[in-house]
Amino acid sequence: MNFLLRVVLAGSLAIVMAAAAYVFAADTIELQTPRGGWIDSGLADTDEVHAAYPKPPVDRGGQRHRALIQGRIRAAGTARRPPYTFIVNGNPMLLYTDEAGYFSKPWAFGRGSNSVEVRSPDGTERRRLQFYESHAGKTPARIRIILGWDDGKAEVDLHIITPDGQHAFWARPVLTTGGGLDVDSVDGGGPEIFSVAAPLRGTYLVYVNYWGNFDAAGYNFDGSRRERPLITATVAIITNENTVDEKRETCVLPLRKIGDLAFVRALAW
Repeated sequence: MNFLLRVVLAGSLAIVMAAAAYVFAADTIELQTPRGGWIDSGLADTDEVHAAYPKPPVDRGGQRHRALIQGRIRAAGTARRPPYTFIVNGNPMLLYTDEAGYFSKPWAFGRGSNSVEVRSPDGTERRRLQFYESHAGKTPARIRIILGWDDGKAEVDLHIITPDGQHAFWARPVLTTGGGLDVDSVDGGGPEIFSVAAPLRGTYLVYVNYWGNFDAAGYNFDGSRRERPLITATVAIITNENTVDEKRETCVLPLRKIGDLAFVRALAW
C-alpha cells in the first residue's frame, strides 16, 4: 500500500470516528425544548401554563409564561457524577437532573438571537441549538441579572434593591415601576432571573441569600457523604442584552453557612 493511499485511508477513518463521536454525543444529550430556528412565541397559546419537571420552579414574577429548557442526559442514570453544564446566551450554570437524567429549567428569553448548549463535564459531549425570537411583544431587557449556584440541594435567593427603594425578591417579585423576578427557582442550582426593560436612573443593589439546604451534608460523586464547608454562587449582570451595546460581568461569591447574606455589587444606571 503506497504512502498516499495510507494517508487517504487514515484521513477517512478520522472523519468516520469524529462523526461517530458526534452522533454518540447527540444521542447522549437530548434537548426537547426550546426548538431551534425562527420562532414567534406570540403565536403560541398564551393561556398555556408550562409545568417544570422534575424540580418545579416558584415562578411568581413578571413573566408568568416563561420558556422551559427541557431534555435528558442519558448517561446520568443513578450514578453520582459531576453535573453537566448548560449555557444560555453565554451564561453557564450547572445542570442537575433527576435519577433518570431528565431536566427542566425555566428561562426568560428575550427578543432576538438566543442560544442553548448542554455540555458534559469534560467537554467531549455537547448539544447546541440557536433560535431567533421575533415576537414584538417581548420587550428587550435593559438590565438582566442571573443567579446560579453549585449545589443542587441548596436554596439561594436573589434580592434587588432599586433606586426608588423597592425590594424585589421571592415574596414580592414584581416592581410597581415594571420588571422584577422573571424566574425564582427552588433548589436545582437555579436559575433566578431579574430583568427590567425601563430601568430607573440611579443605583441598583444586588444581594444573594443562602436560604437553606435540603441535604446540608451532601455527597461526593462516589456516593460517600461529605460536609460542605461552603457553596459558590455565580451572578451574571448583563446590560443592553442582545444589542451592540451589550455589556456583561460575572461575580463569584462563596456562601459559607445557611443564612449568609452576601452583597454582590452596586450597579449604576
